[in-house]
Amino acid sequence: MRILKLALLAGLAAVTALPAAAEYKEEYKISTVVPAPFPWGIAAEKWAELVGERTDGRIKMKVYPGAQLVSGDQTKEFTAMRRGVIDMAVGSTINWSPQVKELNIFSLPFLMPDYAAIDALTQGPVGEQLFEILRDNEVVPLAWAENGYREVSNSKHPIRTPDDLKGLKMRVVGSPLFNDTFTALGANPTQMSWADAKPALTTGAVDGQENPLSVFTIAKMQDIGQKNLTMWHYVADPLIFALNKDVWESFTPEDQEIVMQAAKDAGAHGIEVARKGLTGDDNSAVEEVAALGVEVIELTPEERQAFVDATRGVYADWKEKIGPDLVNQAEESIANR
Repeated sequence: MRILKLALLAGLAAVTALPAAAEYKEEYKISTVVPAPFPWGIAAEKWAELVGERTDGRIKMKVYPGAQLVSGDQTKEFTAMRRGVIDMAVGSTINWSPQVKELNIFSLPFLMPDYAAIDALTQGPVGEQLFEILRDNEVVPLAWAENGYREVSNSKHPIRTPDDLKGLKMRVVGSPLFNDTFTALGANPTQMSWADAKPALTTGAVDGQENPLSVFTIAKMQDIGQKNLTMWHYVADPLIFALNKDVWESFTPEDQEIVMQAAKDAGAHGIEVARKGLTGDDNSAVEEVAALGVEVIELTPEERQAFVDATRGVYADWKEKIGPDLVNQAEESIANR
């Protein structure tokens, strides 16, 4: 009997010593600014879908677009995720740059001339350094996606030279770097959220805006007077899949691997969608916009250089603010792409 009791006690002790099963939330909220069918929303939805499939529904993730988890203020998304108000996000490097100054590197005017340059940064040492900085800020980055190159449109006249921007009221995102860039070009920039931008363009409160071509077409910008579009590739907007550190650490190592790989797969899909019709011999996305009655201007190298020259002062100032070493690394990565 004594032996039996000892065996039972030993068994109970062993059971007690077993690690407790992970307690997962019923739902994990993913913040985004725009929903599907924008490439941004598609990438976020794909992430949730893949995680659900690969965990047999144990981890349920749901996308909340429109920055609704932060009352529409997309520039507060990173802070909310860091504090645990938001579980996860597929966020814009632009929107997170007020809290993480190094993310402004993607908004340096005319740093990245082509998609290979974007990839050289996100998939190289610059991307690795940025992810380390995010981890230092209690946020766990997992993968990259893409919103695309931001092109400029307006309701007044074609833009071919910096002088064509003078006096135009331009909606820009809530980043001081964008304000400085358009001010240097002679425009009158007005910072506002995307939720406020379309009504402002509709009423004529602002004359123009800058956004990826996918946003232009899906949001039907041509119907609110944006009849002049210039393809100038002045900045790009990589997206980052990330989640709150405590949420990440609540997952088992096996589930961490699933969530990360799903983010990488969803990001690759999102990049493919964002670049469709804009690479190689496929110019169909530009042709689609032109068919809507929009005058689409593709700058010559000489015309583009005029914009580069007009914004060199802004570039130099912000290189110091972002960190010269990081920008130098970016320039080197692009030169060697």
